[in-house]
Amino acid sequence: MKYEAVIGLEVHAELLTRSKMFCSCEVVDSITAKANTYICPVCTGQPGALPVLNKKAVELAVRVGLALGCTIHTESIFARKNYFYPDLPKGYQISQYDQPLATDGNIEIETEAGTKVVRIRRVHLEEDTGKLSHADGSSFIDYNRSGVPLLEIVTEPDMRSAEEARAYATKLHAILRYLGVNSGDMEKGVIRFEANVSVREAGTDVLNPRTEIKNLNSFRSLVQGTEYEIQRQSEIYANGGTVDQETVGFNEATGKTYSQRGKENAHDYR
Repeated sequence: MKYEAVIGLEVHAELLTRSKMFCSCEVVDSITAKANTYICPVCTGQPGALPVLNKKAVELAVRVGLALGCTIHTESIFARKNYFYPDLPKGYQISQYDQPLATDGNIEIETEAGTKVVRIRRVHLEEDTGKLSHADGSSFIDYNRSGVPLLEIVTEPDMRSAEEARAYATKLHAILRYLGVNSGDMEKGVIRFEANVSVREAGTDVLNPRTEIKNLNSFRSLVQGTEYEIQRQSEIYANGGTVDQETVGFNEATGKTYSQRGKENAHDYR
């Protein structure tokens, strides 16, 4: 049986603002700055701390939405995305769900078969998490990045290969830099890709359970992680198995994905 991939991308882009999304803490380079020095009760989730929205972040997000041909909504709502992880001090992430800032855009990409339109489902604002690192058998958390303004751009599952995903990511990266909303320094983690990958029998329109590959920080890792996941799922179905809907990471050293947690659903947003 011949299988085809069904791929959608979520791109998280750090916005070029001087302060964080919901507090006045300065946005700094999380690689060079001393850990846990640009934090406050708001971005570390202390009881009683109240968020205040960053106007500049909204302006930059609207700029992106217009460039992508989206409908800009005059009313949008923030929600709590609930999950537990050490780099999330509040136990939830302030994001948007059912009423995002912008919807229904598109990007044209060039493929081997010609020009293809990738539909943009939504563009919304959210805050970044802290940063985990591991060394000598210990884990460390730096909250300097916690609360940094992020723009999440979500596509429909319109891509059918890792190369199409790369073409889309490359085009979007160039647009964000041109608009002046993101520095484009991928080695600093200011743009991160997450690929939602499933496979199905070629020629059908079934949407099977998907895996979300988190925090792909380069075009190369995006392609490698996506290609590995397509192959893994195809082999599972060919052997009569089933694919679990889950979140996975990608190990660049081994070229393989690994399970992290179950994929969040609508009930995780409140």
